[in-house]
Formats: sequence, C-alpha cells, structure tokens
Amino acid sequence: MRLATFRTGKVFILYDADSLCDADGAPQIGPSTFDPDHWRRQARVTGEAPGRGASLFLDAGAAEWVLRPYRRGGLVARLSASRYLWTGAERSRAFRELRLTAHLFAQGLPVPRPVAAAVFRDGIAYEAALITQRLPGARALAERLADGTADAALLRRVGRVVRRFHDAGLDHVDLNARNLLVDADDRVWLIDLDRCRLRAPGKWQAANLERLARSLARFDAASAMGAIREGYAPASA
Repeated sequence: MRLATFRTGKVFILYDADSLCDADGAPQIGPSTFDPDHWRRQARVTGEAPGRGASLFLDAGAAEWVLRPYRRGGLVARLSASRYLWTGAERSRAFRELRLTAHLFAQGLPVPRPVAAAVFRDGIAYEAALITQRLPGARALAERLADGTADAALLRRVGRVVRRFHDAGLDHVDLNARNLLVDADDRVWLIDLDRCRLRAPGKWQAANLERLARSLARFDAASAMGAIREGYAPASA
C-alpha cells in the first residue's frame, strides 16, 4: 500500500494512492469526501454504526466505506466534542491512525483496508475524519455474544487474533467487545486504532486483556474471557 498526502487550503489529506489515483496521479478524493451531507445528498449513505462518532456506511461504488469523524469522550467533550489542538498534520490523530492501520494491513493482520484521513485546520485547532473499507457482513463480538452465536471455538479464535496483534507490538488502548468484529465467515477483525501504538512487550499486554474482560462483563459475558485466554495462550498462537 502506497500512502500519499496532499493539501488544499487548510485541509490536509492522507490517502491510499494505489486505489484512489487516476492514471495521471491525481487523487480521486477531496474535502467533500469527508462531509456526511455530501453523501446524504447523493443518497449513498447505507447505514450508521453505533458509537460516539456516529460512523456512516457509504456506497463508494466498487466497495463500501466507513466514514468515522473523530469525537472526544469524557469530561473534555463538554468543552469541545470534535476539536483537537493543532500540532501538525502528521501528529494529528487521523494521520497517525491511518498510518498505523496501513502498517498492520501491510503485515497481513486483520484490520480494515485504510482509505483516507482528512484534517481540517482552524487556527490552533483541527477536526478530523477517517475512512476505511467496510467489512461485509461483519458484526461486533458484543452482538454475537448477545444473540448466543459466539461459541467457544469463535472465542478462542478471538484470543488468537488478539495474540497476533500483541506479537506485532500493537497496544490497543480500547480493546473491547465492540472493536472486535466477526465477519460472515467467522473471521475476527480489529478496528478503531485511534491513540493506539506499537510497543515492545510489557505490562500493557495484560492491561489490554483486562480491559477486554471488563468490556465482556458489561455485556453480561464475563465467562467468555476464559475461552479467549485459551486462544491467546502461547501454545495456541
């Protein structure tokens, strides 16, 4: 995957140049691509995902995309739900997440293909959005647990996938049952790499698993963690 950047005014865009360029090298993307109303006017919004950012599913022709605006959580959201301090495009949350996702994608790890990220600067602040390819038929692990279709084999597969990411050095700071997706073929995927980073092995791996365990407990599925840990164990990796 070859990433490229371009700037138009105060908008900075990082994108997959292999799939979003014409023959002359011009990017087939612009600021309007990240505007939900642009897609709504064309009747190309096919759905919406739950969550703070209200991600939209988009009909992009050959594939479906997921458009996710960046949104703050916690007490700071009361001051600003979508604005962040500007320290440069490359240090923005959107650019960092897209580059990390592309790195993992290139290694063959199960993350959605990254499409593009945009940063809209406004003085000392910015807003941002990210686009990835949608995984057809994928549902959150939380949903599979709720309807009783997450058996022990699937849960062990979840553990093996988490282990693969940990072995690659990914510290997923929000590992939970909604950020693990299961597609129609029961393949497990990891999404939402905002603020995540690559690290040397350490205590963060156990902290990731504990965070996942707390998430499962909130979905009344605490017992699922046993099978996940079985899959995560080195002998199963």
